[in-house]
Amino acid sequence: MWLRIGCDLLFEIEVPTPFILMLRPKSGLNQWVARDEFKIKPNIPVLEFTDDYGNLCQRLIAPPGYFSIQTNADVKTAEFVDIAPGAHFVDIQNLPDNILSYLLPSRYCESDRFNELAMEITYNQLPGYDQVTAIETWLRNTISYIPGSSDYPISSIEVNYRQSGVCRDLAHLGIALCRALSIPARMAVGYLYKLEPMDMHAWFEAYVGGRWYTFDATQIGPKGGYVTVGYGHDAADVALFNQFGPSVYPISQTVTVEKLIDENNYY
Repeated sequence: MWLRIGCDLLFEIEVPTPFILMLRPKSGLNQWVARDEFKIKPNIPVLEFTDDYGNLCQRLIAPPGYFSIQTNADVKTAEFVDIAPGAHFVDIQNLPDNILSYLLPSRYCESDRFNELAMEITYNQLPGYDQVTAIETWLRNTISYIPGSSDYPISSIEVNYRQSGVCRDLAHLGIALCRALSIPARMAVGYLYKLEPMDMHAWFEAYVGGRWYTFDATQIGPKGGYVTVGYGHDAADVALFNQFGPSVYPISQTVTVEKLIDENNYY
């Protein structure tokens, strides 16, 4: 399917403030970006770079006053995510070098604290994809998904203690449980078609059967319509914006995801 995605942010800046943004999707195996637009007001210098995870990032210094960011893109993505029941567990010695870091505990995913729970959840499951499916199902049935209930990232330990959280929180716990079983897992952030309520979204991916697969405990079934903006070990790596200096929060944030009905020569 072809989706038109957009995110508009408005800030009021008191002093010159450095920002690092992560708002532009890039083409990859699971999505193709045919057009994208990135506007900032006032017009100031922006430097774009690719971070250690391959994400497109922009750095700038926002001047005092109102500062707006407007992004939109036309992206082709799958109607349904790929599934692979029975896909095998990849032995550590056979993992690609760039996958190995996704086995380790990270700031918000304390996988070394979840071995017992992970084994309990996946008891009698085939190692690999089926274990991750069991984790996804357990999350959906055990951790209450409450959009808007958390304004800041919390770790997998706290999510498990609270038994509730936003999409980012469920992803953190899913990642920690996968890594506890020596299954590489990473966080993804971006857009999801027909997400309710509409906002930026987070989910997790697990590396089994020699590739990454999408898992999302906040949704039912293998629905598609995902557009990824960033990948990382956890939320610390995939913030839509990081600012430095006095705290700054958006005055407004508008996220849109629309299916392109008129073909616009894309199909």
